[in-house]
Amino acid sequence: MTVTEARLHETRTYSAPAGFAATANVTAEAYARAASDPTLFWEQAAERLDWAEPWHTAHEWDPSVGDAVPAARWFVGGQLNVAYNCVDRHVEAGRGDKVALHFEGEPGDRIAVTYSDLQDRVSRAANALIALGIRPGDRVVVYLPVLIETVVITLACARVGAVHSLVFGGFSAEAVRFRLADTGAKLLVTSDGQFRRGTATEVKSTADTAAEDLPDLEHVLVLRRTGQDVPWTEGRDVWWHDVVDTASSRHEPDAFDAEHPLFIIYTSGTTGKPKGLVHTSGGYLTHASWAHWAHFDAKPDDVHWCTADLAWVTAHTYEIYGPLSNGLTQVIYEGTPDTPNRERHLEIIERYGVTVYYTAPTLIRTFMTWFGAELPQGHDLRTLRLLGTVGEAINPEAWIWFRRNFGRDELPVVDTWWQSETGAAMIAPLPGVTTLKPGSASVPLPGIDATVVDANGDEVAPGRSGTLVVRRPWPGMARTVWGNPQRYRDAYWSAYAGHGEHGGYYVAGDGATRDADGYIWILGRLDDVVNVSGHRLSTIEIESALVAHDTVGEAGTAGVSDPVTGQAVVAFVTASGRAEVSTSQLRGQVATAIGPVAKPKHIVVVPDLPKTRSGKIMRRLLAQLWEAEQDRRAGRAPAPLGDTTSLQNPWAVDDIAAVLETAELRT
Repeated sequence: MTVTEARLHETRTYSAPAGFAATANVTAEAYARAASDPTLFWEQAAERLDWAEPWHTAHEWDPSVGDAVPAARWFVGGQLNVAYNCVDRHVEAGRGDKVALHFEGEPGDRIAVTYSDLQDRVSRAANALIALGIRPGDRVVVYLPVLIETVVITLACARVGAVHSLVFGGFSAEAVRFRLADTGAKLLVTSDGQFRRGTATEVKSTADTAAEDLPDLEHVLVLRRTGQDVPWTEGRDVWWHDVVDTASSRHEPDAFDAEHPLFIIYTSGTTGKPKGLVHTSGGYLTHASWAHWAHFDAKPDDVHWCTADLAWVTAHTYEIYGPLSNGLTQVIYEGTPDTPNRERHLEIIERYGVTVYYTAPTLIRTFMTWFGAELPQGHDLRTLRLLGTVGEAINPEAWIWFRRNFGRDELPVVDTWWQSETGAAMIAPLPGVTTLKPGSASVPLPGIDATVVDANGDEVAPGRSGTLVVRRPWPGMARTVWGNPQRYRDAYWSAYAGHGEHGGYYVAGDGATRDADGYIWILGRLDDVVNVSGHRLSTIEIESALVAHDTVGEAGTAGVSDPVTGQAVVAFVTASGRAEVSTSQLRGQVATAIGPVAKPKHIVVVPDLPKTRSGKIMRRLLAQLWEAEQDRRAGRAPAPLGDTTSLQNPWAVDDIAAVLETAELRT
């Protein structure tokens, strides 16, 4: 069968503004410099940090040849302290009075923390960790919402050489327990409760369930946030105010090897158990710090706001380590965007004079649904100078709306592609250099060799789809899967083991295409590409066509079995509320934007779409729900759904199942 491809065509372009081009941190020469000597390029990036001991070897690489598990080492022999680089060095440079963090709680409580204050807080927490028996290499699981203390304990772990693993505060006991057990954590850090959607929710009981009878867990450190009465286990549980607030504010940080593990972050998925990805100190911080400085064009007077929950990798890199290593002022916000009203984010941007606003396409599409064509009047967003998106590929219409409403039709939108596995952005524009195309993350950053290849490992022709790969090691890459190096090889390296100059390609798991200008367009997870009668279709492109229709708020599409075409496209859409959803109009929209072959066979209107905490739509889960309903109607036992513990809205699964149960489905 001949496989053909239908593409969504986007022709709008936006040149780099002259103001950015004139003062850019990184100019076009960086691409040539990085290409001529990638290792030297990353050494120069590493020199932006303070090292206690210099490295003797910049890079070592054991490729995935044969059955070998690949191993990367960067800045071998070098020693540094990550927390020192994020806090102390700024104080020593005379910038201690500069605000590091503007915190705003959901109830409205606010505090500004200077770098000097942050140094004191982190030092106290470091001394408390030591008093609780935490030593270099020990694992600490942090189960907290977005609070000053969450940043503090994270940096304190880095300061004493402990390995932190942050967990979203809304996750279930099951999800927390898995991470405690898998890491063999000695300490769990949690709170009595948290504020979410206007309610004080008790959390300690969930933490207790997660911690029950775990042999490695010695203590549970509890922060008083809501003031609720909570269960208590004497001898195990300790209050933050008893052991952290009373500790000495003097602590001299030790330097650790560049390859010393810094954190473990778990991927989410609907199949298999989450993978604990290990990131190390020197390479990760080099990549995180340089990328933040480069593609956000970070300036000393910036007020940076990354809206991610602190447990998500985006927050590790662009809310903790990247901005703090560069000495910026940041905003962190505890609550949801619509509490107590839908204009909360607009109020926060105005209140703190936010200059860089980095958020997910999910939230942008939500704003489009809430506000329509224009933002509500009465909010001054003129301090914004740069916008960014992360999580999954942004639909072109959402990109245009974001630029027009938040960016005054003039600001760059820095669409970043990267993953938990990559550590920091891999494909992203440089705002003073890159001509932007809505819906494309543009080209690989300097020092990154990402491209799109076919099954043989050869680059695809422009306009053809293939597998997104990285052909050369980079400093921020995850080194392994915690406790399971073979899974690391199998998941990321086995498909192209032995290929290329470096003996293997990293496989991101995403399908992509390259256009004639070399811009990369993400098409969705490889598993999400749909083959309808020999036509390869991208779920993200179909969703972009649907979202462009005025009646659609969000769309999630998947390929499902079909007796005639092999696979058919099913689209789950949420209503924008501006007009009644017409399935025939939506099919027409897709046919016009992509081609008749891409028209969804089935369109189901649902209350919400299942998403990971990072805002990624779980498309495989949509397909599983569809197939389960077909099994039910045919009198077959449905296959079990994959892991749903990492969803930010697990109730969406039951809601969709209920809609499908009563829906009139096309045959």
